[in-house]
Amino acid sequence: MSVISLFGGVFCKEEAVAREVLEQTGYRKLSDEDVIAGAGRLCGIPENKIRRAFTGRSSVFNKFTHEKENAIAHLRLSLAELLVEESMLLCGFSTHLIPQTVSHILRVCLIASLKDRVAEGQSARGVSAKEALRIIRHDDEERAGWVETIHGVKDPWETGLYDIVVPMDKKTVAEAAALIGEYCGSAAVAPTAASRQAVADFRLAAQVEVRLAAEGHNVGVTASKGAVTLTINKHVLMLSRLEDELTAIVMQVPGVTAVQTGVGKDFHQSDIYRRFDFQLPAKLLLVDDEREFVETLSERLLMRDMGSAVAYDGETALSMVQEDEPEVMILDLKMPGIDGIEVLRRVKTTRPEIEVIILTGHGSEADREVCMQLGAFAYLQKPVDIDVLSDTLKRANAKIQERKKTAD
Repeated sequence: MSVISLFGGVFCKEEAVAREVLEQTGYRKLSDEDVIAGAGRLCGIPENKIRRAFTGRSSVFNKFTHEKENAIAHLRLSLAELLVEESMLLCGFSTHLIPQTVSHILRVCLIASLKDRVAEGQSARGVSAKEALRIIRHDDEERAGWVETIHGVKDPWETGLYDIVVPMDKKTVAEAAALIGEYCGSAAVAPTAASRQAVADFRLAAQVEVRLAAEGHNVGVTASKGAVTLTINKHVLMLSRLEDELTAIVMQVPGVTAVQTGVGKDFHQSDIYRRFDFQLPAKLLLVDDEREFVETLSERLLMRDMGSAVAYDGETALSMVQEDEPEVMILDLKMPGIDGIEVLRRVKTTRPEIEVIILTGHGSEADREVCMQLGAFAYLQKPVDIDVLSDTLKRANAKIQERKKTAD
């Protein structure tokens, strides 16, 4: 039997349509939460962190850690294993992970006019028109970001992404479900040997992505009957060496019979391919109001393969701690607004696992004692030898990694 994928905007009666379709077809429902749970079992990453992959926003550290791509790879593998079964109704963001080569998927989009959605939001949630509009805009932004991440298309309601786009301001729930049921029985979406092979190819490609992510790599992956194609989309100086390394890793994946590598359309852009080195800190936040100093420091650390983000004041740093979850901070003491000692105090109160290295040119011995009592990992004076700082960062990262192993 075919599979139905259902994606729609908020306040477009998706849940009601799904219930009606399930009653008519006897299908089993799968949601994003089912796919996330499977991904969590595969990789051990907390489900709340995997769920963030569905948002359009990436962490400022993502270009170094590839966390979002890693989460998406595990979501793909989780979904690919679920797709081995048929007669399913899949709802939510994960529907967009299914490749177009899997032809026994009836891809359905539910959408309505903004006016109708606002009215539905007022009725369903009991909120004001203004609040309903705010919810719609936020949700649409999230969905647009996700669809652009997966398909490179900015409009989440682009008709070319779906087999059916149902206007829910013109159809009742019963009419929408009947239409879906009618198309679901069409020969065009009936399972075939080729379509089932596409599911197997999807699963193998996801397994390869997951294996590469475990080694710190992030490249495009497709598969066809055991033959895997890798696409490198960032510039790399020693291409042949990278291709040999990727090939050696992928050939260890069961089911892979051949590997072909190539460069993609973004290869010649300025962005450099970086393998994620798990032994080096990559979620590093530099906090200092001396812009020239901190930007130079960031560049010098990057030359040592340590990726960092920068904040120029305490308020911004605390916001980034909540949103982007750094693991290590290099923190100046003397800053306008919230000073470094107060930042350290708040960080250690709310996120004690973050290792904080104080780097200051104005601190006293009394400041040093206060910082160490508050839980700072180290206290260094400017100007600092870059090798001393690098060694301190590596020791902080080693402590973090050991703590993670103990927690596992």
